[in-house]
Amino acid sequence: MNRPDRADLALTTRRARIVRATTIVLAATVLALVGYWTAVAIEDRNETARTTTRFEPPVWAGQNFIVGCAGGFYARHESTIVLTSSAHCGNPGDTLRDTHGQPIGVLGPRAQLEECPEGRFCAPSDFLAMALAPDRIPWGHLNVVDMGAGGYRTMDPGTRPLACPDIAVGDRVEIDGREHYRSGTVIVVGPYVHETDTIFPCMIVGDSLVTTGDSGGAVLVRGLPAGIVARELEGRLGFTPLAEGLDNLGLILCTTPDCDLSPERAVQP
Repeated sequence: MNRPDRADLALTTRRARIVRATTIVLAATVLALVGYWTAVAIEDRNETARTTTRFEPPVWAGQNFIVGCAGGFYARHESTIVLTSSAHCGNPGDTLRDTHGQPIGVLGPRAQLEECPEGRFCAPSDFLAMALAPDRIPWGHLNVVDMGAGGYRTMDPGTRPLACPDIAVGDRVEIDGREHYRSGTVIVVGPYVHETDTIFPCMIVGDSLVTTGDSGGAVLVRGLPAGIVARELEGRLGFTPLAEGLDNLGLILCTTPDCDLSPERAVQP
């Protein structure tokens, strides 16, 4: 596995464990599906039992839409329904296809910050969005996140996506990539800076175990839409905030069943 040796996370709290002064050092790795990378070994990688049946088409928010990456949340860009995921799950402009060769959707641009050190890439969140093929949109369920064994979570109209300042050490975190439901707590909130990786103003670290296939998956904090899985940090969850990623790409989080659109008015690839 190609992985940086050390990564610096500047702490915003003194309550986090493994803390020395105002920084914490964690090993970091991208969780993309790349052939020569090997998965991080974790004790329990089995699927957890679902508590609900799947819709048709299925809700991909919270679930894997390809083997290596999971969906975050449904959102809208003008009249186009998109599914958020991690920026390292593909290249902008790529058309993703299922195992039968049928199109799933087209990947849009990565979130990016203009102010950035020369020669580096900076982003508010590890974020891109996939414009879904028309037959992949679960109309009537666009405000739903499928947490597998954790059940379906339905967002109320007007639910606000969390930003970095909304998340604190000790908050409860939930994820469900690879159909493996996990919950834990936030242990660190701070900037993420590494000499060979994307610079993020905010990275939140949780104590849940993650591995290849979790990338891009929805992260709930206190039961609210909070972020997407971005990095594995010494085997633990590293995620970047949702609100900053949506805002950077001009996306509106879907908090109603049809995201204030209809199949007839939606403009999809």
